[in-house]
Amino acid sequence: MQTRNYFSYLLNPLELLRTKKILQVNPTAIATRKEPEAVKLFVYDFDHEHIDIKELTTVSSCFGYMESPSTTWLNVDGLRKTDIEAICTKYGIHYLIAEDILSMGHRPKMDEIDGLLFCLLNMLYFNEQDSTVEIEQISIVLGKNFVISFQEDETRDVFNPLREKLKITGSKVRNNSADYLFYSLLDLIVDNYYVVMEKLGDKIEILEEDIVRNSNKRTLARINMLRKEMIILKRSVAPVRELVNGILRSESELIEERTEKYFKDVYDHIVQANDLAENYRDMMMNLHDLYLSNVNLKMNEVMKVMAIVTCLLAPATVIGGIFGMNFESIPLLHNQWGFFISVALMLLIPILMLRMFRKQGWF
Repeated sequence: MQTRNYFSYLLNPLELLRTKKILQVNPTAIATRKEPEAVKLFVYDFDHEHIDIKELTTVSSCFGYMESPSTTWLNVDGLRKTDIEAICTKYGIHYLIAEDILSMGHRPKMDEIDGLLFCLLNMLYFNEQDSTVEIEQISIVLGKNFVISFQEDETRDVFNPLREKLKITGSKVRNNSADYLFYSLLDLIVDNYYVVMEKLGDKIEILEEDIVRNSNKRTLARINMLRKEMIILKRSVAPVRELVNGILRSESELIEERTEKYFKDVYDHIVQANDLAENYRDMMMNLHDLYLSNVNLKMNEVMKVMAIVTCLLAPATVIGGIFGMNFESIPLLHNQWGFFISVALMLLIPILMLRMFRKQGWF
């Protein structure tokens, strides 16, 4: 982490607002999203022999693909209410699904309404500069011969490998129906969870080394920051297990029997991702305990040094106090070697004490 990152965390109270953003969810409040100026639509209409890839300029241009005998993937970038409602109305998507598509901060879920399968989940990205996990909500609707994906950010997603496969004649996605395309989208999203977790794991390993070598307030700030990112990761990954399980338990005719094995594979992946997220969360708790142990150990070392110094100075204090008493008759008071004898005792006794401490293994 760069210096400016943890200093901003320590000195800028606004950084603490991320905690409120992560933990506070009010499903009854109407979330407001700044609508994009334009909605970008990309259509991939294909079968095992041909593929038609187009970028549409108007929403109405995609309506003609509804009756296409081939498989159609409509990728909608940008969530503008009027356009989303128009697409949902034309494709027979229930208004409750349309509300979920336009929602913000929704828990990942799966629904089956009016013969359509609907999935809402999060795509995760790792911001290398700020060492934070970023979330983009995506909604996917599966119909008889079409799949529609709705996402917020038009500049990034995790579907480029799928786009490349669609261009290859004879690829599995080209030789299968819409349910395999639906599986492919979910599989890419879940696989990207591992990419984010791997980068978080690297940050945790670096942080663990820093804690062992040098624990300070900056280290504590980094621990707290990574704990927040683990909360985001856990909240995004854990519900997807129920989502995929819901698809497997669904009796929808849209999921062919030959495709079920692929969804079982996604289920296995999300179970492993969930277990890995749990392990990372336990690691963060252990790192916090390790930090506290190191702090206490340093404090004990300081107290031990101070105690030893105090013990070593005690004989000199006692000797100086004895010879500094205001009595007329004190041994060695008028002896010409009295001063040197007292100084020698002040040095000899601490040396003997050090040897005794060393023999006892106190340091």
